[in-house]
Amino acid sequence: MNTAALAALEPDLTVLRFAGHNFEPLPSGALYWRARETLLVADLHFEKMASFARRGQMLPPYDTAMTLKRLESDLRRTGARELLSLGDSFHRPDSASLLTPGDRMRLDAIAEAVSCIWLSGNHDPVPHDIGGTCLPELEMDGLLFSHEPKKGRTGLVAGHLHPAARLAINGRATRKPCFVHDNRLLILPAYGSSTGALNILSPAFVGLFHWPALEVVMLGRDRTYPVPVKRLVGG
Repeated sequence: MNTAALAALEPDLTVLRFAGHNFEPLPSGALYWRARETLLVADLHFEKMASFARRGQMLPPYDTAMTLKRLESDLRRTGARELLSLGDSFHRPDSASLLTPGDRMRLDAIAEAVSCIWLSGNHDPVPHDIGGTCLPELEMDGLLFSHEPKKGRTGLVAGHLHPAARLAINGRATRKPCFVHDNRLLILPAYGSSTGALNILSPAFVGLFHWPALEVVMLGRDRTYPVPVKRLVGG
């Protein structure tokens, strides 16, 4: 993290206000909905590196354990009673059956400790056997939770695009995953430890947001930062 570039920002945004609801953005990429005692995450992509390894790409298959550690920490930190995963929880439809015994025990323990809702994504379109409820999407308190962003739907909370912001200040730049919303559509950053990120100025985001209302919250190492939209750059 380029601390010089971030020094001019207001640190530690504790509340993200979206569609009449208050959320707390965490530096891990999770979003805590205190009013519902619910932790929201998107794009966990469990077993991504293991999937690559099975295809002959010799990458360390430890991403699931790292993501689980992050998730366990956020659940303890917030005291959440519910976990809502916005799709692509697993990198492949069969990934839940391929978890190591240790990772499966940890994930089962999470599912026993809190109520889990798993939304389907393009990587995991079919239900799995992890504890909790598998749904295509969920409507709750006037909000729609879904994996993929959609145009023209107010109060939509989604993932899928793995948003990132690149910020330039005083000749220095830094690029990190981010939350982004325009009070109609909110997209969470990818939570998985081995997921990439896509600049919100890239073509994939064109037409999704009402730019004058855009708000961006960048992840820092220990806190989150609201980002001036005028400082955003491509790359």
